[in-house]
Amino acid sequence: MFVEDAQLYKFILDSGLVTKEELLSAKKESEAKNKRLGDILVKGGKINADNLRRMQAYVLGIPFVDLKNKKVPFETLSLIPEPIARGHNIVAFKKSEVSLEVAMLDVNDLSAIDFIKKKVNLKILPRLTDSDSIKEALVQYQKSLKAEFGDIIQKETETLKMLSEEKGETASEEDLKKIAEDLPVVRIVDTLIKHAILQNASDIHIEPMEGQVLVRYRIDGLLHDAMVLPRQAGPSVTARIKVLSNLKLDEKRLPQDGRFKVDMSNEKVSFRVSILPTYYGEKIVMRLLRESITGFTLEYLCFHGESLERIHQAMKQTTGLILTTGPTGSGKTTTLYTMLDNLNQPDVNISTIEDPIEYQMARINQTQVRPDIGFSFAQGIRTLVRQDPDIIMVGEIRDDETAALAVNAALTGHLVLSTLHTNSAAGAMPRLLDMKVESFLLVSTLDIVIGQRLVRRLTHSKQQYKLSRDEFSELQKLVDLDHVLEALKHEKIVKPNETWDKIQFWKPVKGVDDDGFKSRVGIHEVLKMTPSIKDLIMKNSTSIEIEAQAKKEGMLTMIEDGIFKCVQGLTTIEEVLRVVSE
Repeated sequence: MFVEDAQLYKFILDSGLVTKEELLSAKKESEAKNKRLGDILVKGGKINADNLRRMQAYVLGIPFVDLKNKKVPFETLSLIPEPIARGHNIVAFKKSEVSLEVAMLDVNDLSAIDFIKKKVNLKILPRLTDSDSIKEALVQYQKSLKAEFGDIIQKETETLKMLSEEKGETASEEDLKKIAEDLPVVRIVDTLIKHAILQNASDIHIEPMEGQVLVRYRIDGLLHDAMVLPRQAGPSVTARIKVLSNLKLDEKRLPQDGRFKVDMSNEKVSFRVSILPTYYGEKIVMRLLRESITGFTLEYLCFHGESLERIHQAMKQTTGLILTTGPTGSGKTTTLYTMLDNLNQPDVNISTIEDPIEYQMARINQTQVRPDIGFSFAQGIRTLVRQDPDIIMVGEIRDDETAALAVNAALTGHLVLSTLHTNSAAGAMPRLLDMKVESFLLVSTLDIVIGQRLVRRLTHSKQQYKLSRDEFSELQKLVDLDHVLEALKHEKIVKPNETWDKIQFWKPVKGVDDDGFKSRVGIHEVLKMTPSIKDLIMKNSTSIEIEAQAKKEGMLTMIEDGIFKCVQGLTTIEEVLRVVSE
């Protein structure tokens, strides 16, 4: 797509999207470096790539289409094979008897246009679109995967070698390996994994039952039935996953743990595999871990206001203890890695001790614990402090010894980051005291405690509504709404004179294929160790007393932060109450 720089310059100048001074500077740079004006403006952050495409479309007179939140009929979408669509960022979205309209990021990709023209034997009408539209349209290909999976299951299970219960118990490792390498089994497992990655699942559950094998995916924190496999497919699928995970094929009586990696569409995904013997066979749970999370920021994780300031202040310290708390799957590790990513500078040595290593990060020394050979968190911390670290990340404080060593490391000149399983930030202090950490050491080292949960995020398909008087009264019993309103005004989310009767909340508009939610967002509370809270700890106060004092000093609790994010339109009141009350 070639637009003369002079035309683009005139259009941007008339539009007022970029100041005249910035535009002149970009023009001089483009002439000096012999580069296109649009590329210079995008690189300099003056406009984004999608806005540039819209401008070029207008100048060229090519229609611009927005496919966000639009369902493309699968018969039309499938006219372009998925690999071509992904590789060339081109999507078919409207078909007539003689023509096919395609949305593209680059209308000069003549090879893609020519390929599609030959394939469909129709006139191709290119239309410009933005990257978000392409992404959403590409996701729609995955909707066909269930149908594709059904076809594969139907075809492949007919040819699967039947593994009877008797033979399954006595089959040799060689027999099981042959079964695991059967083409039908390989296809079934590959498709199951591909489907889970595209659905953005966090876990895959494969559960043998009396007459069938149930496959479920955990998506955005909730389990969904994905598919049902015939009973005879169970042992073969289990054998295949054991081969991938390098586990013992003939061990069916004891639990086993393993892991493997796949590379799909240039995205590396690590699978953590847990196998547990049950009455009807071996149950498999696979945790999906996207390997690279660099580039995340605390703002991206939805920290804001006073909470964000407290974390940044704690990260500037060279000693002390930073804790994240919450149940399994509440995003604690992601928060820790995001902080490590921000702290990862050339002048510091960062070492971690984890179980398991969930994400790999450049320039960080990551160590995996091995309890089976006596290499525990405690042993790891002892060794790490002799490795001249500036920052230590301990995957989890599980026992008294690890707690004592983590506090000691923070006391002896290291910044220590770790996680703890408690329901709230205030609950961390009594928990550590239960782990035999001395209160005077705790107040000397602990800097901040972050409590968090994950709630489902609303999509663009949402609508506003106001709470009725009864709903407001019920909510007021659960949440300090005055405190939330004060925070909303302080961060300029609502106007200074606004009251709750004027504030709008949001609810999902359910579509054909979704429930109005996609991905998740964090709700947090960040408790700062102040002199008054230190006094309460020294007096062995309860978590309720500590939380009450923290609220007086400005802390938004998790449920209050949830209501704050409801007003922002990120989630719903029902979703916040569901997660916080769990």
